Amino acid sequence: MTLNAFAARIHEYGPPEVLKFETIEVPSPGPGQIRVRNTAIGLNFVEVYYRRGTFPVPSFPAVLGNEAAGVVEAVGSGVHSLKVGDRVVYSDDIHGAYATYCIYPADRVALIPGTITDHQAAASFLKGLTARYLLKEVIELLPGDTVVYHAAAGGVGKIFCQWAKALGIRVIGTVSSAEKAAVAKAAGCVHVINYTTEDFAQRVLELTAGCGVKAVFDSVGKDTFSDSLSVLRPKGTLVIFGKASGSPPSIDPFLLAPRSLKLTWPVLPVYVSTASELQAASADLFDAITSGLIEVGPERIYPFDQLITAHRDLEERRTTGAAVLVI
Repeated sequence: MTLNAFAARIHEYGPPEVLKFETIEVPSPGPGQIRVRNTAIGLNFVEVYYRRGTFPVPSFPAVLGNEAAGVVEAVGSGVHSLKVGDRVVYSDDIHGAYATYCIYPADRVALIPGTITDHQAAASFLKGLTARYLLKEVIELLPGDTVVYHAAAGGVGKIFCQWAKALGIRVIGTVSSAEKAAVAKAAGCVHVINYTTEDFAQRVLELTAGCGVKAVFDSVGKDTFSDSLSVLRPKGTLVIFGKASGSPPSIDPFLLAPRSLKLTWPVLPVYVSTASELQAASADLFDAITSGLIEVGPERIYPFDQLITAHRDLEERRTTGAAVLVI
């Protein structure tokens, strides 16, 4: 049975105002699919990339958003792991979350435990899975290791810093304001650098007695790339996982040779590409939330019809931690 949904779509790339609220038809789920009534939608900077056209959408008009929590309202044939009434959360590189209803592959969602609210799930699923693979899978990090994390007061950053501290990893965080410095410090950073008032690279080398750090986790891109490389210790790794300030410059691999540095750009979909990988990562994240190892917010809640305001806040770096849209 087809039903109508309220959705935010773009018909062209541009500023937040290109997001238009419209009524769309949502079909019955097909084989292997479920229909979810979204209750809370996660806000992530990657959606700004898609809205601007930094990353292309498959076609216009496009419903953006790739993270939400909600309730299963219908299941397609062949779906046996879920039933109507189950609470689920999803986050893949599949658009459509900016809507009251969506169709989703049944094997790409996770059941939300009773100990976690829909708001918490939508605020933390993409960010928490990202923090998890950065900490636990991209490189081997051991208790006592020191790393740098850029934008430490952001949604992923807050989870990363809390989880890292619990694992005995020392995080030097960078932020753009005194307010965000307080947030990053509370999240577990051993040192916080305000890069608008301090020389980031010089300060990291001072804090590490000139040795540098084992890894730098950088979602900023262009503005931080060169300095991030400069503060790595020999055999250190620069982990790029975003480009909020633009694409990093091209680099001759030979420039990595003097200190045998490593450069990588990992992406979450590769680390949760199978249903079993997704379920294992989800269980680890939910355990960390339920046990109190990490606190996930959300810090800010917007009504769905304030999506344009939410995008402006994201783009202008007015948010700290996680934010969600509620329906």
